[in-house]
Parts: sequence; C-alpha cells; structure tokens
Amino acid sequence: MKRATALQTWWYVAIGGALTVGALSASDPMVRMTLHGVAAAQLLPVLLVAARRYGVTRRAAAVLACIGSLTGLAALVAGFDPVWSSASAAALEFVAACLTVAGLAALVRKRSGGTITGVGGDAAIVAVAALLAAWVAVGRTVGNTGFTTVVLHLQIPVMAVAVLLGGTLLLDTRNRTASSMLLVGALGGATGADLLSMLAAAGTATALAQHLATTLHVASFFAVGAAVLHPTVVPSNRHQPHRRAGDATRVAIAAASLAIPMLALAVWPARDGTDRAVRVVGVLLLVAAAARNVTKAVRAGRRVHDELLQGAQTDPLTGLPNRQVLLKSIHRLMAQGWEPEHHPTLFFIDLDRFKNINDSLGHTAGDEVLLMVAHRLMRAVRPTSTVARWSSDEYVVLCPDLPSSQAAMALAERLLTIFREPLALSQGDVFVAASIGVAAISPTSAASPEDLVRHADTAMYRAKDQGRNCIAVYDESMHERVSHRLAVETALHRALDRRELRLYHQPIIELASGDVVGFEALMRWQQADGTIVSPAEFIPIAEDTGTIVPIGAWALLEALSQLRSWIDDGVCSSTATMSVNVSPRQLADPHFPSIVSEALVRSRVAPQLLWLEVTESVMITEPELALATLRKLRSLGVRVALDDFGTGYSSLSLLQKFPLQRIKIDRAFVHGVADNPNDRSLVRTIVAMGTSLGLDLVAEGVESVHQLQVLSDLGCDKAQGFLISHPVPAEAMRSTVAALERLGHFPGLRGAERPTAVSR
Repeated sequence: MKRATALQTWWYVAIGGALTVGALSASDPMVRMTLHGVAAAQLLPVLLVAARRYGVTRRAAAVLACIGSLTGLAALVAGFDPVWSSASAAALEFVAACLTVAGLAALVRKRSGGTITGVGGDAAIVAVAALLAAWVAVGRTVGNTGFTTVVLHLQIPVMAVAVLLGGTLLLDTRNRTASSMLLVGALGGATGADLLSMLAAAGTATALAQHLATTLHVASFFAVGAAVLHPTVVPSNRHQPHRRAGDATRVAIAAASLAIPMLALAVWPARDGTDRAVRVVGVLLLVAAAARNVTKAVRAGRRVHDELLQGAQTDPLTGLPNRQVLLKSIHRLMAQGWEPEHHPTLFFIDLDRFKNINDSLGHTAGDEVLLMVAHRLMRAVRPTSTVARWSSDEYVVLCPDLPSSQAAMALAERLLTIFREPLALSQGDVFVAASIGVAAISPTSAASPEDLVRHADTAMYRAKDQGRNCIAVYDESMHERVSHRLAVETALHRALDRRELRLYHQPIIELASGDVVGFEALMRWQQADGTIVSPAEFIPIAEDTGTIVPIGAWALLEALSQLRSWIDDGVCSSTATMSVNVSPRQLADPHFPSIVSEALVRSRVAPQLLWLEVTESVMITEPELALATLRKLRSLGVRVALDDFGTGYSSLSLLQKFPLQRIKIDRAFVHGVADNPNDRSLVRTIVAMGTSLGLDLVAEGVESVHQLQVLSDLGCDKAQGFLISHPVPAEAMRSTVAALERLGHFPGLRGAERPTAVSR
C-alpha cells in the first residue's frame, strides 16, 4: 500500500515538473501567471487528500493553504501591476513568509521535544545579519523609501530565518525522509523566487529574474503537495531524537550570517550619516545577539557539566553519594588525620531478603523501599556523616567523629531500629530488616579505603550468618576466615581436574542377617600438598558456588561404576545397593534426572540399586521443585532416602507427600539410644512410623554393640557406623566385606526371631 502511494506521489511530482518546465519556457507573461495560479489552486485539494489519508492536522493544512493562497494572490497582483514592489504584493509576500517561518518553527519545536531555544538564538543572529545586509546591499539601490521599501527590507530577514529553520528541519532528522526533503526543497525554491523578485524590483537584476521567480514558485507549490502526499509525511511530523548534525548546521549558518553583512559593509561604503548610523546600530544589534547566544551556550555547557558531575558522584535513584565519593571521603579522612578523641567507623548495611520485595511487588516497589531507607538513614546519623549507596540494596555510612567505640555500637543499634517501623509503599505497608557490619578505622591502619569497606562488608556477612537482622563487629579473625574460604573455593574449582577428590565407602549391614547389603559413598578431598579438607568445610562451599553440580555428577558416576566393579568381582552380592548424597543445588538443576540416567547407563547398574539421599531442608525450602525432580527420578526406577531424619521438621506430611522409600535415623538419636530413654522413645516412634508406611529403615552412626542391640530390639532394619566399619577407600572394600562376613553376626543380636517394633 505504501509503495503504491509513493509511486502516485512521484507521478504527481512528474506532472508538477512538466508544468514547471512549461512556466520556464513560456514567453507570454499571462501564460506564466496562469500556470502560477493553477499550481497555487491545486494545493488546496491536495492538502484535503493528505488530511484524510494520513491525518495531517488541520492547522498544518491551513497554514500551507494560506501560504499558497497568499503567494498566488501576490503573483496575481504583480501581474496586473508590472512593478512588483507595489504595497499590496509586497505585503502579501511578507505575510506568506511570516507564516512559513511560523509553520517551520512549530515543526522544529515538535521534532526537538517542545523547545527551540537554541534555534531561536541563531534565528535572531540570522535575522539581524540579513536585515543589515539588505540595508547595505539592496536598500541602497531602491529609489523610494515608503511602505514597500520597509516591507522589502523586513522580508529579507524573515526569509533568512526560514532558510535556517529549513536546514535545521532537514538535518535534525535521524532518518531523513522523502517528505522532509521535498518540504525543504519547496522552501528553498520559494525563498529563491522571493529573492529574485526582490532583486528585479530593486533594479539589480534583469527581467529574466521575474521569469525565473514565477517558475520557482510553480515548482515549490508542487513540491509542497508531493511532501504532504508522500507516505513518509506521518513519521516526519512526529518527534524525532535530536541529532548533533543539526547543531553544526545552525552554527555554520550563524557564522555565515555574521560574515555576509561584514563583507557587505566592507564592499559598499556608507552613503551618508543616516546610512552610517543604521550600520552602527545594526552591528551593535548583531554583536548583542551573538553575545547573547554565546552566553546561553556557556551557561548550557556549565549546566550540562554540573549535571554530568552530579551524575558521576551520586546515585541516580536515591541521590546519595556513590561508592567513588565514599572511597574519596575515606581516603581524605585517612590522609588528613583526626582528633584523638574521635573514632571513625564504617557501617555496612544490607537489606535482608530484598529480592523477595522485587519478586512479589515489582521493581517499582523495590525502588520505593530503597528511597525510603536512604531517607531514614540520613535522618539517623550526624550531619558530618556520609551516607552512600554502595550497590543495589547495600548502603555504607561513614561517621568520622564518633566519640568512642561504645558510641559506634549505639549508632549501629539506632540504625537497626529504623527498620522496625513499616515502610508505607503505594501498594501498602511492608517490613524490611537489615544486617549491619561495623568496622572501626584505625589511625595506624595501612589498609586502603577499599579494604576498610571490605572489612565492614565481611562483618555484615557474619551478621547474616548469625541469623540476619543483627549487628556484627569486624575483627582480624573474620578476615582470616574469609581468606581461607576464598583459598578453599579457588582450589575446589581445580580439585576435579587434579584428581584430588576421592570416594570412600561405608558398608550398610542388615541387622537380622549381618550381611552387607549396601554402601554409602562419602567424598574426601586430599590436596596435592597432602592437606585434607573436611567435607563439612568444602561441601557447603561447593553448594554456594555451584561447583557441587559437576562434582556431584562425577561422584554419582564414580560410585555406580565402583558398585558395578564390586559386583562383577564378587566383592558383594548382585543385590547390593549404592547410596549417594544429593544436594539442594543438584535437585534444582533441571538436567539432574538426565545426569542420573546417563550415569546408570554408563555404569550398567540397575536403577533399583541406586539410593539417592536427600535432606528435609530440600523439601521444605523448594517443595514444588523437589517434588517434581524426585518424581522424575522415581520414574527412572531410582529409590529415594530421607537422610538425617529427626534433626529437621520431621513432618509426617513429608513422608506422605514425597516419593520416599527409606528413612535414615540421624546419629544424634542413635548416640543416646542405649542410655537415654528419650532418645530410645524417639527412635521407637520413628521405627514404628516407618514400618507402618512400608519404609526401609537405616540407623546411622552406630558406634557400640549396645547401640546395635537396642536398635535391633526396636525393630530397625539396617545400620551403618564406625562399629561396623569406618569409610574406607574402594581398594580396601574387599577385605572389609570379608572381615564382616567372617564375623557373621554381632554378638547379642537376635536374628529372625526378634520381635518387631509393631508387636512391641
């Protein structure tokens, strides 16, 4: 549709070109005047079509129609009166020129977002320069000094301003359209026609000038019609992003406007005292306009510089100083020193669970929270303190003149209390808590400002580890722990590649028979230098960093492959199982079921021989995700065990809702089962509950024969622990299983004849 409309527009241009050529070749003035009238008359229906087709505003159409009508009427008057400079024709042309400037100014304003301040200053320079040049170059040759001459002089600056606006209109458009180019072409043709007519009237050009002026007017009318008929007239009439090329064009035009009158003043000397006075006044006005423009440009530049400086030093949301300003303040404080009675202190404040607000209420509400917290922090500290926004939901307060460490703690408590009152958001009240780290600045400290902030940050994380919504004070031991954790974290990334990780296995026996019925794979890490890192230390780090996912995948395949080897070598029975611990991070991995399936295929182990052990926390924190993943694993034929049962929520609903087949009784209860009646009662309850649900039962951490005897009496099915065997490397499992088989049965255990927990 747009392509067809554009093609029609260019046919219209072709017709206009033919009439323009006709006007140029016609020797009869009446023929030229007739063609001029036809060109002006056709513009009105074209504007009506454009208004209906593209929604061109009535105001724009009316302005264009008035310009065309006034220009055509002026030509008609000039046709009856050979002297173009008659008062009526000159007045009509002047009004048409003024309307042209008004229309162009409105269009430039719309494109520039509602302001033409910069263009207005340049227009003033151009207008004064054109008026001065007209007086010097044209006015000196006009014979009369009446109304017509005044209008003639005034029209020249109006035309010059129109040229300036036209250039700005064309070059300020990011995507230069055919419509805008046609419109500017029409403006250039009309301006040239007016200039030729004026020169002809002034006697500085031949009669051919009037002939060419009529031809240019005809071409301009059709160019305006083509501009409003072309499909690109709609986007060209809307606000466009400002482009710097327009500024360069305006500067060039303004510079030329200053040069042209200066050249005219140099070429044509003053005729008399009046001419000299007019020239002096004109030059003064020109200098004043240029000075005003320069002053505004300097002020605008200073304002932009101040805004850029403000933006570089402050947070755009809260208006607080940013981290660069804070670090400079700390550096300045340390360089200048402070009074002995002052104790400069940093407070690192992090909002607890701020992500929940963004996720539930949206980022707009989150921004409201951040802004309100900033205001409360500003009100809670001394005027000499610096409150900075460090990052998303983190703030740092620098107090340079606290009288003592006790005052620092009092301020920390006061900062914590500001979060006890709800925040009144547009969506309702919300409560926000915070963790605060406190770090004192020592006058003898050689640490950098970044290190000092990091100390407060370290203390803040200690506060989070202590349960959040509390305060922690930095000490050197924190730095040592953080450095050690970082070293462990870095080494852990390379542990797999360096083959530093190994699996140890602990046998699981059946109490009734004493047979080894399974193994639990336990990970061990021995670094290249011989350092042994405890699983209690590196497993949480692996969980936090996500390295548990590749490490867990390796452990799963390694454990199953080892089980296959033991079965093939006759170390254990073909029904022996392998238990592998699964972390919450692994269950959250959507690829984990595929990893399990691939490990089973590669190891050639039947799915029912694999037990995946999960903890209660997995099912509490992400119940839906855990349920979906466990169901996928169960569909593979893999069995799921609940590890450390009794230490968490131990909810019966977990056993009913989730696809579990085994309960592992935690060592904390097994340890006291022989001597503590309460622990014995709890284990009896767990065994009874598991038996009624048809679950397999395994007791962990068995260390004495007495414990094993009580567990057997209570009806527990299976057990593992140091009494049975420590975790051993794979190569030692043959001798371990052989030793257990030689033992046959632990003394004091009753076999098949033992009563079950239900009968008790």
